[in-house]
Amino acid sequence: MTLYWRHLQRALRQEASFPRIPKTCPVLSLGASWTSVAKLSLHTKPKMPPCDFSPERYQSLAYNHVLDIHKQHLSPVMTAYFQKPLLLHQGHMEWLFDSEGNRYLDFFSGIVTVSVGHCHPKVNAVAQTQLSRLWHTSSVFFHPPMHEYAEKLSALLPEPLKVIFIVNSGSEANDLAMLMARAHTKNTDLISFRGAYHGCSPYTLGLTNVGNYKTKLPIAMGCQPTMCPDIFRGPWGGSHCRDSPVQSIRKCSCAPDSCHAKDQYIEQFKDTLNTSVAKSIAGFFAEPIQGVNGVVQYPKGFLKEAFQLVRKQGGVCIADEVQTGFGRLGSHFWGFQTHDVLPDIVTMAKGIGNGFPMAAVVTTPEIAKSLAQSLLHFNTFGGGPLACAIGSAVLEVIKEEKLQENSQEVGTYMLLKFAQLRDEFDIVGDVRGKGLMIGIEMVQDKMSRQPLPIEEINQIHEDCKNMGLLVGRGGIFSQTFRIAPPMCVTKPEADFAVEVFHCALSQHMERRAKSHH
Repeated sequence: MTLYWRHLQRALRQEASFPRIPKTCPVLSLGASWTSVAKLSLHTKPKMPPCDFSPERYQSLAYNHVLDIHKQHLSPVMTAYFQKPLLLHQGHMEWLFDSEGNRYLDFFSGIVTVSVGHCHPKVNAVAQTQLSRLWHTSSVFFHPPMHEYAEKLSALLPEPLKVIFIVNSGSEANDLAMLMARAHTKNTDLISFRGAYHGCSPYTLGLTNVGNYKTKLPIAMGCQPTMCPDIFRGPWGGSHCRDSPVQSIRKCSCAPDSCHAKDQYIEQFKDTLNTSVAKSIAGFFAEPIQGVNGVVQYPKGFLKEAFQLVRKQGGVCIADEVQTGFGRLGSHFWGFQTHDVLPDIVTMAKGIGNGFPMAAVVTTPEIAKSLAQSLLHFNTFGGGPLACAIGSAVLEVIKEEKLQENSQEVGTYMLLKFAQLRDEFDIVGDVRGKGLMIGIEMVQDKMSRQPLPIEEINQIHEDCKNMGLLVGRGGIFSQTFRIAPPMCVTKPEADFAVEVFHCALSQHMERRAKSHH
């Protein structure tokens, strides 16, 4: 079903009976200074757009039993959002339903992973057909889904990026890309940005430069961080730096064809090359826009110059498209295209399978040959029939439903709306991004750019959830809200998200004012 008809049908239907959420914006107490917003004012809860889908009744494990199981048998690492973690039951396109029947607009897509929509009917149908035909056979045997997918994916990448290694996750893809770079160059040192997230397998932890993921254990040798050219939080940046409909409020006096910030960050990059790595290096990893670090964008032209410097030193350039690929940025299918660069290796995952565990590394015949000469690379599940059938269906839906174009249109519309919140609230320091990958960085005030305290951000996050909006978090201090809905999202839903944010920020300012009296 095309987006147009889906939107039209929604407009003609009455709103479903979800969610069962109070009419005023509730606030759960976080401590003595935080009071229920009902006592402060009566904000009307933004009206949720209609949804033409009714979930099945939840009949599985009781909530408290789930909590007990989690505590006793699952990872003790605290990762769940919210004071009372959500127990999700069912999904439909951009909507999620919890065990109590409440409906939520999903603006984080399972960490930027659901590309075409939860349980998209076409992807579901293809998966079910393939399930009944052939689940699994390792790549020691041929099967059409793998070859069909390889042909479709390679057609979407420029020459000479035509050789595909199918794996199962973004960490695994970046792991393999590290090995490829070293096998091809016969060098060891790899460079990545501070704030970068490239996975948390033992190998990729060396590339990931977010403090919470670091360990005292000796792993991932030969990886060097370099300064992130963050034009909002970094030492340099101005009002024309980034490829986004919304620019930083930092002023600059650059001439039209020059960027002082870009030149300064390139000097820092040269400094890393001159001091922290060997004279010949294996390569440089970069996300076209940093995801986990809070949708950080670099100055225009930076990556192009950095790639040239890396190649002069014998290294290859790797674009990590795990979050930016498959049309999410709107103007282009791949994030690297927005920087006018051609990487030597591209890694991809998340949106590739709309939530099914699948990933890929795409490289040149020359680099692929170097890897093959160095070792026998084999993957039991990579390129399995089910994953590849789903991957093909995802590519077809992106094209048929014009989801890249929708990302551009709805994303730009939403970015400009969020920018108005930045102009209204001093605690919204920066709004940035491209297409349907948006960051809203929260600060104590715009002058200092210091991150808003974590308990305050937690409360705003909680308030958004209570009004039916799920968003992500990012940044070194978890200070940035990450907005990355499924690419089928509509303008009315974008309006609702902006209204919810406005309501949550207004509530927060009232709490602040009350706590200061």
